[in-house]
Amino acid sequence: MTGHAFILHLTRASARRENAHRLRDSCGLPAEIWPAVDGAAMDDRELRARVDAGLFAPPYPFPLRMGEIGCFLSHRQIWAEILRRDLDHALILEDDAGLDPEYFAQALTLGRDHLDRFGYIQFQTRPARGPARLIATQGACQLLLPQMAGLRTTAQLVTRASAEQLLAASDRFDRPVDTFVQSHWQTGLRPAMILPSGISEIADQLEGSTIQSARKPFLEKLRREWLRGRYRRAVRHASASSAAPDPSHD
Repeated sequence: MTGHAFILHLTRASARRENAHRLRDSCGLPAEIWPAVDGAAMDDRELRARVDAGLFAPPYPFPLRMGEIGCFLSHRQIWAEILRRDLDHALILEDDAGLDPEYFAQALTLGRDHLDRFGYIQFQTRPARGPARLIATQGACQLLLPQMAGLRTTAQLVTRASAEQLLAASDRFDRPVDTFVQSHWQTGLRPAMILPSGISEIADQLEGSTIQSARKPFLEKLRREWLRGRYRRAVRHASASSAAPDPSHD
């Protein structure tokens, strides 16, 4: 299998540069640092060309932040690059990923062994919310197919076919990339996950997230929490009734 790794790194995020290079050198595949799209530098015309609202149900309840738009476009660039280079698959890592070499080596072997079957495998940092089917193990690592796919795009394996499928479905988008990937009832692609994966989130150790939001008043925070909870319930229902193919039954 022809595999390659891309380390997504925002050029102005200098505090993360050393970690990006460390990931490139220790991820277990030929790798390069990929310059992430800087949402803050985009103009209104670029935004209107990509971002819409209410594209599919359940509707995402929040406007996209500039950093979220840049992050989505960065992943789309890599999906397109997978096709351009005719790669069998790619490992995509974000520059705030922490990597435990022992666990990650097991997780990478497990993921690559089953990648043709599942197409998109997340190296998760959090347990699944709700039911998840155990598919296989490698050492301490478990490959699971959750009913409700996980969030986070810290690290994932993506096949050429899945990259093509996701790219075709996201010419315009209305939600963050992890929330889009979670929506298998829309994309037709059910993400699998590995846990423990040897991947952790270390943004707080690297001067925080590059997707910033202003501090909000207390009542606005309450409103957002209510909207978030309602959206999660709708996602849970959509996941349970999804018509996306189930690779674990093949």
